[in-house]
Amino acid sequence: MTTHPSSLETFDPSGVGLDNGNLYGLPCTYEEASTIVFGVPWEVTVSYHEGTAQGPQRVLEASPQLDLYDRDNPEGWRQGIFMPPIPQHLHQLNNQMRETAQRVIQATEKGIDIASQPLLQDALNQVNHACEQMNGWLYGQTCQALDQGKRVGVIGGDHSVPLGYLRALAERHHDFGILHIDAHADLRQAYQGFRYSHASIMYNALALPQIIQFVQVGIRDVCHDEVALIEQSQGRIITYDDATLKDNRYQGMTWRDQCETMVAHLPDQVYVSVDVDGLDPKLCPHTGTPVPGGLELEEVFYLLRQVVRSGRQIIGFDLSETGDGEWDGNVGARIVYKLCGLMGIR
Repeated sequence: MTTHPSSLETFDPSGVGLDNGNLYGLPCTYEEASTIVFGVPWEVTVSYHEGTAQGPQRVLEASPQLDLYDRDNPEGWRQGIFMPPIPQHLHQLNNQMRETAQRVIQATEKGIDIASQPLLQDALNQVNHACEQMNGWLYGQTCQALDQGKRVGVIGGDHSVPLGYLRALAERHHDFGILHIDAHADLRQAYQGFRYSHASIMYNALALPQIIQFVQVGIRDVCHDEVALIEQSQGRIITYDDATLKDNRYQGMTWRDQCETMVAHLPDQVYVSVDVDGLDPKLCPHTGTPVPGGLELEEVFYLLRQVVRSGRQIIGFDLSETGDGEWDGNVGARIVYKLCGLMGIR
């Protein structure tokens, strides 16, 4: 279905959701939209459940089912939200490299030294190169959009996806912070040998000096090396694990007070990174690495509201690890719409 570029002016947000190939059925083009959301079908290094490469498509398919009134930004749809076609060349490369990565993953799980096996080392090098290609593609796409004055969001795919976007933001902002919602700290260095592993996104982001603060929320699966890195970060990484958040609640501390404490650590400009496994698994049961516990959706939305209410600005976001399921896509579409609305508030 083709829509006229000016049709946002006559669009009825209370009407039937349009199946027009765009997020939320909004009738706008790339040129007309103020917010561009890139879908990246990538899960090459996922080490548990597959399916997150389908996340962008599932979010897109579910999005027209949403009602567009949002109490935080009732007219947020007017900004224009556009999702370019999901890049099939990346999807094909993902499928090809996924098989290659599996050989490395299976070998590491058996305790095999990859460096001692030339064929496995070659496979590892191929995967790392492919991940660099994906990062480069997203870097180029986000640079183009940002240079046109547009706001940008990203839907993965696994959590390795947004690194190219973070690099683009780092070139355009003197400093900013990351609000990271996740079950995992993602601070492993080259997990299983993969330089751009889904478990290494925040470790790789640490290399960007413009990111001056990391606030992690909902963490409940972490290794010794990650804990040591957090402790040695001199306050650059502040982690609120799920058990502590719940313990505070059990002792009478309100969620509002906890959110205000978390937000207080963030600088004026904030990038939001949401891995859906930070939520209770019932919300996105097909995510790549589910962990018991986690946050309710409205708890996450309240935290995001507190960021904006505090006067801070959301400058970008990613939603990662949405699984290959209809319900997962529905929940993911709601998170993306909320973030687009909050990012549009000045």
